[in-house]
Amino acid sequence: MLSCAYMTSPTTEPTTRLEKIDRCGHLPHRPRVLLGKMGLDGHDRGVKLIARALRDSGIHVIYSGLWQTPRSLAISARDEDADVIACSMMSNSHLVLVPRLMEELKNVGRPELTVDVGGIIPQEDIDTLIKCGVRSVYHTGTSMLDIVKAVSTATTEHIPLDLGTSSKTAMLARNISLIEEGKEVDAPKKRPRSITGFTGSPGAGKSTLTAAMATEAVRNGKKIAIIAYDPMSPISSGALLGDRLRVDFNNVDEKVFYRSLARVGEDYSTLPEILDLIGGAGFDYVFVETVGAGQNDVAIRSVVDKTVVVLVPGMGDSVQMDKAGILEIADLFVVNKADYDGESALVRELLDIASGREIFETIATQGKGVIELLHHIIPED
Repeated sequence: MLSCAYMTSPTTEPTTRLEKIDRCGHLPHRPRVLLGKMGLDGHDRGVKLIARALRDSGIHVIYSGLWQTPRSLAISARDEDADVIACSMMSNSHLVLVPRLMEELKNVGRPELTVDVGGIIPQEDIDTLIKCGVRSVYHTGTSMLDIVKAVSTATTEHIPLDLGTSSKTAMLARNISLIEEGKEVDAPKKRPRSITGFTGSPGAGKSTLTAAMATEAVRNGKKIAIIAYDPMSPISSGALLGDRLRVDFNNVDEKVFYRSLARVGEDYSTLPEILDLIGGAGFDYVFVETVGAGQNDVAIRSVVDKTVVVLVPGMGDSVQMDKAGILEIADLFVVNKADYDGESALVRELLDIASGREIFETIATQGKGVIELLHHIIPED
């Protein structure tokens, strides 16, 4: 990621931090970089350091998680409409995995997408990687500012993709980018059959829950789209978009379309048109995950068909339950992490204010309660 390649020092000294300022405000749009770890590389400390430095420079950073395959990385880059993939892997696998990544980018409709490679790459292998389509190979000692520059130089103006070389899903991803920039889009539009919003406090497990539900929906033969909002820095305008790593794209492949978007506060002004684009692209079921709401963050209710409020034991005492705000907008409640202490007390308190609304208990990390919740939200045809 340039995880090893983009470290400022090969020693045990901590990576140099950059001052948190917007270094990308002059670019045509906010840069989007997908950080990918292919193969059996199970170390992520370096990539997390890089992600923070990029975020603090005004870049939107999508982290896809460890143990990615070339195909899962290509799908993620396409759906996120990334400007550049920054990938790294353990030594001795780059000559196999990188050419496969380039081939998979063609297969998913984004053959032109910029790819940079980092890691401990032997000098004699660099020409081979460049010839297969890699833009640059980075080595240990690259500075953080050079990393930012590498992402910035890959960021060009968004234009509609060519239908002849791009897949329908690739065009959907680009059209979402254009809508986010306030541009007109000529594409089929249709409201999806079902749109469910998931909101709740940060750390409630919304991402894990929606990922588990999407995986179960795929097992049931459905295609799901997920729009996940994450906070955008009010200082640098950067963002760390890490929710998609909860979905195992090595298994669900293209049956889940996942798009991460960054916001300061509650701004869903572009969401109705994005949802129409998703429906027009053939997705009947959509989950929308909010940033991580406080008591007054209730705007999502006006955009979706059904609002799920996700809670966890230990969120507060019974007085919190009586306050006006987020609990009022719920069409149903989910008590996630139901194996935590305080679960029974939380359910009792919810029963007092639920007024007949359903209460589900889940342990999303274990898949418990997920099937029942999914069948309630998306009934079987």
